[in-house]
Amino acid sequence: MKIAVLGPGGVGGLIAGLLERAGTPVLVVAREQTATVISERGLRIDSVSFGEFVSHPRAVSHLDEPVDVLILATKASGLVPALERVTTQPGLVLPLLNGLDHLAVLRERFGADAVLAGTIRVEADRPEPGVVVHTSPFLLVEMASHDPDKRASMKSLAQLLKDAGVSARVGASEAQVMWSKLVRLNALACTTSAFETQLGEIRSTPELRAALVGTIEEGCAVGQAEGATDVDPAIALGELEQAHATLGSSMQRDIAAGREPELDAIPGSVLRAAARHGIECPTIERLVGLIAARAGVPVPVVAS
Repeated sequence: MKIAVLGPGGVGGLIAGLLERAGTPVLVVAREQTATVISERGLRIDSVSFGEFVSHPRAVSHLDEPVDVLILATKASGLVPALERVTTQPGLVLPLLNGLDHLAVLRERFGADAVLAGTIRVEADRPEPGVVVHTSPFLLVEMASHDPDKRASMKSLAQLLKDAGVSARVGASEAQVMWSKLVRLNALACTTSAFETQLGEIRSTPELRAALVGTIEEGCAVGQAEGATDVDPAIALGELEQAHATLGSSMQRDIAAGREPELDAIPGSVLRAAARHGIECPTIERLVGLIAARAGVPVPVVAS
């Protein structure tokens, strides 16, 4: 497979670097300045799992040549302008964005059957263009499709990722893949960002822990209504119980750096889904209000 990665930040840069190191033809698509840096210096990866290495994928500012797979790893808020850099039709599109709403945007652009439901579980950041820091050992890509004919292609892609050292699996349904991550991510992002602290303190402080549990329970109720019948509060909480005490969230890091947080993409998507089913989410709504006030951004629009 020939793979293009749009958005070589913490997520996309790590995936591109690992694939290229394993011998897979990889094309990185980025802003012109970033593409120049990668072309001249390569992608510098510093990973707790894979060590330090420099990868040299080909980097361009626009994708106008055929590729088998386009992996999307932009921020949700930057997706639409980033797509202007793509003028080809990939065989498959694997988005690794947070939230849910990007799927409709991508399927309108590339076709419903070409776009997979995809998630990644990783803690990685891009401190500067062409540099990726991978700070926790967990790394998992999951994908699913409503089209049964895509299963063989997804298995091939998952094997390619595994050969590069990235854990990958094909899920049973799109809803299960998306919500099994979103429930956990939403709880982590909302609590760490609202309370300006790390997971260990949240777990050990009764008031903060109650908010963590509440966001998980509310998220699972919404996910189950959306068709992810196997999402379980006990499983999501268990994952966060096992995570290291210093775990934070990308939303928390974005706020600290003065960047726009993914408040609309993460809890906003949960609250919009909740509104579709008439489900109340008071804990999530309270935390969203705290985060919006702290970051100086609007509260997500839930319904028109």
